[in-house]
Amino acid sequence: MKPYSTTSMTFSRFIIYSLFVTWAGYLAGCRPGLNDTVLIPQQLTDGLNVAGAKLLYSQTRKACEGVYSVAEGSPIFGGEIAAKWSYLAKKPGDTTYYMSLFCEPQAAFFVLEGRQIGDSLVFEGFWRRLVNAETGTARFVVVEANGASALLAPDCCTALKKGQVIFKGVYGDGDGVRNQLLTLTYDRPLNPKDFQILAHRGGGRTSDLLPASENSVEIIRLAERLGATGVEIDIRQTQDGVPIIYHDNQLNLRLTQKTGLIGAVENYTFDQLDAFVRLRNGEKIPRLTQVLDAVLNETNLQTVWLDSKDVRDMDLIRTIQQTYQQRASQQGRKLTIYIGLPAEERVAQFEALPDHAQLQSICELDTSVARRINAKVWAPRWTLGEQIPSTLAMQQQGRKVFIWTLDVPEFIQQFVQNDTFDGILSNYAPIVAYYHYVHQQ
Repeated sequence: MKPYSTTSMTFSRFIIYSLFVTWAGYLAGCRPGLNDTVLIPQQLTDGLNVAGAKLLYSQTRKACEGVYSVAEGSPIFGGEIAAKWSYLAKKPGDTTYYMSLFCEPQAAFFVLEGRQIGDSLVFEGFWRRLVNAETGTARFVVVEANGASALLAPDCCTALKKGQVIFKGVYGDGDGVRNQLLTLTYDRPLNPKDFQILAHRGGGRTSDLLPASENSVEIIRLAERLGATGVEIDIRQTQDGVPIIYHDNQLNLRLTQKTGLIGAVENYTFDQLDAFVRLRNGEKIPRLTQVLDAVLNETNLQTVWLDSKDVRDMDLIRTIQQTYQQRASQQGRKLTIYIGLPAEERVAQFEALPDHAQLQSICELDTSVARRINAKVWAPRWTLGEQIPSTLAMQQQGRKVFIWTLDVPEFIQQFVQNDTFDGILSNYAPIVAYYHYVHQQ
């Protein structure tokens, strides 16, 4: 698809609107509702924890990453799949590694754990589509003759050759019998460009029936498995001034379980919310510091976008930002925490900080505002078009450009293939991950 021109915005907006309506209608017809459930199959670790099974070495995991062509099952999961590892550090010495497979059709993805069993590699887990309730179990095996010897070799970090590794897999629906074949053949490395895949609301929306609620600590722990390299989270402050993570200004059944509390979250103290309110999947509304603790200590996320929805004390947010930025630096972590500025009121609060020009910030307003406050990131809405001249001007001044909030697959593909932007914020991180990693520059 050829990028549309920013000089024909009337036509461009019509095309964008048409595709958006088509995609929204598709989702409305296919996506599960809040009263539905998606029972994610459990990780089939019993099939991995057999006698003699070994955890995979880091070089083997790294060598598994890449773009694979689909030899069987292509009508279901597309013609190419991108494989990427992530981890969850539950506590020191207790880290679980996951290999995610990203596919284009209907936001499909796999989450697998792997072991070396004898001379083979075995992977087990589940697959899911975010646009509906389809899910099931999956198992892949790489035997010695299909590349396991190369992946397990001491020098396996050297580049694999096309066709050198073959994943032989089976998958099924739910927890049922896995009798459908899926064969993946290594094709090429992942796109190496430094590009931020930013998961909206911490990883995804509650309405997409993920295993965790949006803007929860639990969704942060899941975000990398969904393809995210960074997350956007929504900040509000309680009646007693505690920064919390919650999207809407009201307590409602879209985000929380039924409770006797009504009205704005800002009308309640943190202790009241903590005692009486539970998110849709049973989690508590977290403090900002709880979320940042999880990002810093349990994940390898590189970016946090603090979307300041309702902030009364910008200096407090700045202090928290700087505290965790310093902790990340002390740990040698590649992590940048940005204060997001979505409106003029937030910009005015931010600009009142004496050191605002030195802080990491994201400006969603005009480029002139981004320059004035020395925002490190300019974040235009995707429906305004690609705005290439403005984007290049911002980058020439040393700023990054993140697009938000983009969920339409055709336009995710287009914005990625443009090779201009530094990141995309989306509710569908698996789709962004797929198009980014398979893109050949």
